Amino acid sequence: MQYRKDKNGDELSLLGYGCMRFSKKGGGIDIDKAERELMEAYRSGVNYYDTAYIYGGSEAAVGEIFERNNIREKIKIATKLPQYLVGSRAALDKYLNEQLSRLRTSYVDYYLMHHLTDISMWEKLKNLGVIDLIAEKKKSGVIRNIGFSYHGNSDGFLKILNDYDWDICQIQYNYFDEYSQAGVSGLKAAAAKGIPVVIMEPLRGGKLVNMLPEAAKKVMKDSKRDWTPAQWSFRWLYNQPEVTVVLSGMNSIEMVRENCRTASDSEAGQFTAEDFETLRAVTEKIRENEKVGCTGCRYCMPCPKGVDIPGTFSSYNTMFIESKRDGRMQYAQAVGLTKESAFASQCIGCGKCEKHCPQEIPIRKMLKEADKALRPLPYKIGINIARKFMLRDAKKH
Repeated sequence: MQYRKDKNGDELSLLGYGCMRFSKKGGGIDIDKAERELMEAYRSGVNYYDTAYIYGGSEAAVGEIFERNNIREKIKIATKLPQYLVGSRAALDKYLNEQLSRLRTSYVDYYLMHHLTDISMWEKLKNLGVIDLIAEKKKSGVIRNIGFSYHGNSDGFLKILNDYDWDICQIQYNYFDEYSQAGVSGLKAAAAKGIPVVIMEPLRGGKLVNMLPEAAKKVMKDSKRDWTPAQWSFRWLYNQPEVTVVLSGMNSIEMVRENCRTASDSEAGQFTAEDFETLRAVTEKIRENEKVGCTGCRYCMPCPKGVDIPGTFSSYNTMFIESKRDGRMQYAQAVGLTKESAFASQCIGCGKCEKHCPQEIPIRKMLKEADKALRPLPYKIGINIARKFMLRDAKKH
């Protein structure tokens, strides 16, 4: 296993275990199967295990398995505060104490603010006193490192990144989403500040394996590398020194072993020019079904009316590359949950964006099409409800 260091110099395994997708049995987690898989990873050198309050049964399973095997002091646990459920100062303590109990531990190695999409969510937590809580818990050793996981756009990521002295952050990132969400700019900005970056969705929820077009698979097969689609994805990430840990939601012994082998012989800088060209060709094949030829360069931004143009087009394309549901959910999450709304419907047709678009995309026309497709009435209602709940003001008690 290869390792990279956090801010304190502690070694973290290049491959991390994402504990959201354990196999189920009888309506709950198959604890014995999960134990075999977790311990196989542990014996192969994996020492970073990622869970969260809302991963049904995951924290309790992780806590039980590590207690059974008496290895708590030999591994790192990352879990997340469900900030979207927090509405008072008392709730901050409540959730942390409940998580410690579930995990059967007296401390958390990495405690992340879960699913931030806009700095307003972080501001709400600050208004509730989260900074005092962090200081108190870090001083007592209950929290060793503090961080956040992120699902908004790159501008919002940078605002949160620069607003606090973070110990770690977690972003969605893969070769297809290089310029989506926090993206490569967010990755490099965090690394420049010395903040370790944990990667989630390296396979885009398995879609860079299970939903690859045959033409994309052929490009990989015709290359000089004898790599599986999963290995191409992981190795592209491991090639970047700014990446600290890559999470994988493994739920079979075979998957654990293959991913551990890949992480054991991957180092930064190993990709050749030919390797990059292979993935460029793969990405082109995937994008053949896209509706808009947007590269995510962001030359069209900022929009005078606040429209997230690249985020809208990325979501719109996902509808055609993956599924309507995936595209609409992506839009609801990455565009719909910002404090200042960023919907395509806010476009007034000024045309400023089109003057700067290197791809000469008819942006105004495509925004109208995209908004109509991405927000049918049920989704409009759902997004409005989610906005009211997740972006609500804090109660200072």
